[in-house]
Amino acid sequence: MRFAIIAAGDGSRLRQEGVETPKPLVRIDGTPMVKRLIDIFCACGAADISVIVNEGMPQVRDYLATLSLPVPLHVVSKSTPSSMHSFYGLSHLLEGGKFILTTVDTMFDEDEFRRYAETFASDDSCDGYMAVTRLIDDEKPLYVGVGADMAIDRFADTPFEGVRYVSGGIYGLADSALEVLRRSVEGGVSRMRNYQRALLDAGLRLKAYDMGRIVDVDHAGDIAVAETLGGGTSSCPERKLQIGSDDREGACPHAPH
Repeated sequence: MRFAIIAAGDGSRLRQEGVETPKPLVRIDGTPMVKRLIDIFCACGAADISVIVNEGMPQVRDYLATLSLPVPLHVVSKSTPSSMHSFYGLSHLLEGGKFILTTVDTMFDEDEFRRYAETFASDDSCDGYMAVTRLIDDEKPLYVGVGADMAIDRFADTPFEGVRYVSGGIYGLADSALEVLRRSVEGGVSRMRNYQRALLDAGLRLKAYDMGRIVDVDHAGDIAVAETLGGGTSSCPERKLQIGSDDREGACPHAPH
């Protein structure tokens, strides 16, 4: 299976808070975020890995060029207006089977991700596995509605009755999703969340996979939070909010499968 990383953002919020290092090279437990993901993907048996980087951050491209990996690494240097357009910039490298795509600042438990990847790889009953979490870690979360067997039936910008999950920013997709991406770009769709709605509108079958804690490193304070994920037992920071039947500040989600 192929894996891909969107690392084309400009990291403006981190810079505003005094972090001058390009976001993909910010270290979590001593390892640059982009390298952490690459190592996890290699451990999951990646056939190859593709990364799109902001052309205004040559340090990231130069860093990737120094890596010696057991699998091919494809690097696209391009500035894009959105994550969806970054995905489109990588899409020609993802054809021909299943792939998993994530943004560079998405941090998660490695063992949980491996189980997610294995489950997606072995399930041919659907067109995609979207990682979800009960932990809100985004200023504008995308709420995910699920039915029987975790089948996704809607994506919403605002919470609705019975909602239990938000998107985790990790997308496992089959080749069939790439045609929907092409049509979305040609039709002027501009955000990843609207692309996901287009997948449902096109009749693709998507499942949600609860990955437990997922943290986006958008702010300087998120770096320390992300470093708690390795053990998987640290308490959640108080500014997070778990959604579900027992919403409360500081509640840590469990990931039943």
